[in-house]
Amino acid sequence: MPKSETILVIGASGQIGTDLVLKLREIYGSSNVIATDLKTPVYEVYEGGPFEVLDVLDKEKVHKIVKHYKVTQVYLLAALLSATAEQNPKFGWNLNMSGLFNVLSLGSEQLVKKIFWPSSIAVFGPTSPKQNCPQHTITEPTTVYGISKLAGEGWCTYFHKKYGVDVRSVRYPGLISHKSQPGGGTTDYAVHIFHHAIKRKAYKCYLEKDTYLPMMYMDDAIQATIQIMQVPSEKVLIRSSYNIASLSFSPEEIYHQIKKQYPDFKISYKPDHRQEYADSWPASIDDSYAKQHWNWDPKYNLEKTTQRMLKQLKTT
Repeated sequence: MPKSETILVIGASGQIGTDLVLKLREIYGSSNVIATDLKTPVYEVYEGGPFEVLDVLDKEKVHKIVKHYKVTQVYLLAALLSATAEQNPKFGWNLNMSGLFNVLSLGSEQLVKKIFWPSSIAVFGPTSPKQNCPQHTITEPTTVYGISKLAGEGWCTYFHKKYGVDVRSVRYPGLISHKSQPGGGTTDYAVHIFHHAIKRKAYKCYLEKDTYLPMMYMDDAIQATIQIMQVPSEKVLIRSSYNIASLSFSPEEIYHQIKKQYPDFKISYKPDHRQEYADSWPASIDDSYAKQHWNWDPKYNLEKTTQRMLKQLKTT
């Protein structure tokens, strides 16, 4: 087991938080990982270790919990995602920005040693390169979520340079997990489609069949998240957020992978407002800096991801 850490996960009931808490408890010990959220998490998270009801916008309570448990690391996952934030832009901006400020202040006041905050491919926009989108490029996001994530990257860099806050970040692509439902993002179809296949129900996709987007199986995302937090500080040379990549596929491609196991599975396409968000993002990501700086190495391709998702969902 690594040296003793006490870890606070804010947003533990979400798609990432569920998997992350379980993995962190496996590594650091159940009692050393405090899960928090406004919503009650799944049974394994709720019963598996400490849980506190926490609104990240309540700065006083955030600080109180950190002091009470003597927290050394914070993973901030609470956010309003792309499709959901478009329905309530002001709240989306406030949650994503004020929550980040409340946690960064823990670092600037030297209450915690390390902070993880996730960014997203949503920082890119229609003027960003479509193929192998580089780490340093044009970032002109067109969604509330993307705008807040780009601003957050700037604040992370600022707090690191001005106050020495050890904040670390990766830009998540679309994430695929069997343990929890997605939280209102444009890439959610890549989870929903598996649930429909298992239930032998046809799936109506809200994106065009040839819409390519960067995606990742959750195990790889959790690996990247914990890995960047465990490497020595001097290896983290980018304090805004690192590109990470694994998969890039279209709805039609994942459909054909599923059909290998479910030959009768059907799909239809009826694009909605989310198509516009997807069209503004890159089709693939260049993550060479993450590979060079801290040896990022994803394990799941599309075939392996499909097999794992279908196998896991069959048993739940």
